[in-house]
Amino acid sequence: MWGVEGISRTLSFKDISGPLVKAVSLKTDKPDKPAGWKDLNGMGKLGVLEVDPSLNAHEIHLKYRVREYMKRKMEIENIEGSLQDFAKGYEKFGFNREGNCIVYKEWAPVAEAAQLIGEFNNWDGSKHNMEKDQFGVWSIRLSDEGGKSVIPHGSKVKFRMKKDDGTWVDRIPAWIKYAVVDPTVFAAYYDGVYWDPPSADKYHFKHSRPDKPSAPLIYEAHVGMSSKEPRVNSYREFADEVLPRIKANNYNTIQLMAIMEHAYYGCFGYHVTNFFAASSRSGTPEDLKYLIDKAHAMGLRVLMDVVHSHASTNAEDGLAGYDIGQKAEDSYFRTGARGYHSLWDSRLFSYGNWEVQRFLLSNLRWWMEEYMFDGFRFDGITSMLYHHHGIGMSFTGNYHEYFSEATDVEAVMYMMLANDLVHSIYPDATVIAEDVSGMPTLCRPVSEGGIGFDYRLAMGIPDKWIQYLTKKKEEEWSMGDIVYTLVNRRYREPCVGYAESHDQSIVGDNTYAWLLMDKEMYFGMSIEQPISLIVERGIALHKMIHFITMALGGEGYLNFMGNEFGHPEWIDFPRQGNNWSFDKCRRQWDLADQAHLRYKFMNNFNRTMIGLEEEFQFVGSNKQYISCTSESEKLIVFERGDLVFVFNWHPTTTYSGLKVGCEIPGKYRICLDSDAAEFGGHARLDHEVEHFTSPEGEPGKPETNYNNRPHSFMVMAPSRSCQVSKPFLAFPFIIHLLYTMFKTCYCLCYLKQGSLFPTYNWFA
Repeated sequence: MWGVEGISRTLSFKDISGPLVKAVSLKTDKPDKPAGWKDLNGMGKLGVLEVDPSLNAHEIHLKYRVREYMKRKMEIENIEGSLQDFAKGYEKFGFNREGNCIVYKEWAPVAEAAQLIGEFNNWDGSKHNMEKDQFGVWSIRLSDEGGKSVIPHGSKVKFRMKKDDGTWVDRIPAWIKYAVVDPTVFAAYYDGVYWDPPSADKYHFKHSRPDKPSAPLIYEAHVGMSSKEPRVNSYREFADEVLPRIKANNYNTIQLMAIMEHAYYGCFGYHVTNFFAASSRSGTPEDLKYLIDKAHAMGLRVLMDVVHSHASTNAEDGLAGYDIGQKAEDSYFRTGARGYHSLWDSRLFSYGNWEVQRFLLSNLRWWMEEYMFDGFRFDGITSMLYHHHGIGMSFTGNYHEYFSEATDVEAVMYMMLANDLVHSIYPDATVIAEDVSGMPTLCRPVSEGGIGFDYRLAMGIPDKWIQYLTKKKEEEWSMGDIVYTLVNRRYREPCVGYAESHDQSIVGDNTYAWLLMDKEMYFGMSIEQPISLIVERGIALHKMIHFITMALGGEGYLNFMGNEFGHPEWIDFPRQGNNWSFDKCRRQWDLADQAHLRYKFMNNFNRTMIGLEEEFQFVGSNKQYISCTSESEKLIVFERGDLVFVFNWHPTTTYSGLKVGCEIPGKYRICLDSDAAEFGGHARLDHEVEHFTSPEGEPGKPETNYNNRPHSFMVMAPSRSCQVSKPFLAFPFIIHLLYTMFKTCYCLCYLKQGSLFPTYNWFA
């Protein structure tokens, strides 16, 4: 018999989200306590404790971090007016026009002197000395001459400062909006660019943000490597050539990587040098706006992969250059070993510093308002959450690992402020956290005492698939283990599931298609030749792995560019080790477009499975029930939303007359079948057949039902395939209501007469 796991994630608890504590204006005699501040005793019960009572043992820690967040927010409101105004630092710092003047400001509190230099003054700053205020901010005002800006649009600029030893160093302005590098000079440093195009040359957005979907179906993309040719692709080419592909494949959200300027292309965009500058490799700021606006026109939301967990160590052309040996309170970064990530070779922010918070919060608002991004994916926040940065840690789920002196409360406070800000600017924003530790409360609202993210990436799922694909024979795959991995997530903390992202595609790893088919992908993908057993198995499992991950792995789904059609090989950015080759730093879109290649089968299936969500909205559904996990038969059966899913992982056995449990009575019809011919299968199922349900068990005794389901129907389950059946009722709600009323009468008659009516199929 099949094992009945009976895993249900139907949410029936009362939603207790609400204000944590109202910020009232209080008079205080202590200057270190701003108006509205309350101590732990006056805070009241945190909402996160209602959601997870196990957190009660750590209430003091949770209230402490909430207090730090509230205290800092109220300080900001008292001094800056509001958190939203505080996050408009780009209107004060960097280059801004005020009437007929350009005003430039830079925070460099330990500099002895400062100058503005650039092409406009032939890099001679002697006539453009800057003045310093009591907060360590240097400024200069440059009046227009002859009705024209002293600094021409598009000209190069830098900030020159004098160190305490008397030496001068040149740096790119910290708030620079654009930076370029001379492509003809090897290992050249970037230069800042004054970006202020005339109105006629500015891109003006024409389309509003798309509505927030019930579940984000995310297409993770890297603009630079999106060309089918061995070169860096442009924003406009991506918009015109790649966006239509994404839309055609039914995704509703794009996650753009490597947007923030990074000097080293091979870092995948994660060693950021210039936080407010869009990467110039792919075009200008106006080109990026064109891309995002075109995505919005197609109904696609756009998320940005934001990197606030660390910064590049580059001094000459990066933010790290502003650290010239000062104390932590005068720097963007922590000092000593605390300010350096040993594994990433990068600098770590001092998240408790006022100006650091202004810089990072303003960075978020800048990308949302200037470029109309719809949200963010926060990279590497495990490093932010803990002083040990997760290095050498193997998290077990013990709550003491999350709430102790190892927790970086300053960083947690910053993330709470960040999520508060983003959702106050745009309530429908989507903010996703990349965390491998499993930090509780990460995806609960700030108002409940949570950190405030909307989703977390379900990072354990790809690890499990890689383990199975590389270390286990197919007959050793455990159905229960697969299901447990997919559904093992915190209650009421939404996840974005994914089978493989860019991490699984980078050099050193392999895509699942490559792990499944290896060199067969080079010469065994033509439909004009007989299919090999390796390719047949690979395509079948590729479809099943991605689909069950989407169907069970979270409340959202993510796919990396090209994996939808089984893009071969791995990603290898141009570097000295590969002779600066772009050969494996591109996307071979033509593989999916060629009618004679089998890549089209995986692409067709991916398009259809993603499209299934638009019709039935099951990914975001709280209704989820696993009715069967059979190790011997290699079967997994579950319901998500109103759909019934059957996965037969057995490599050779097809089950005829397989009994499948369900909740909704009536008749069912197949709406997705991985074995269909259009998906490269054997077309063993008839999609026109209607499957009628039969009642199960004794009325009033759920334990007597079939696999804990009140109804069942029969299906055929071909080997190495999956199928989805939908209830096929003209008025499902009314019929379901009538059925419930009828069953109630049935039970009453049984109790009164002690006999049962004959069992038959009511809907035949």
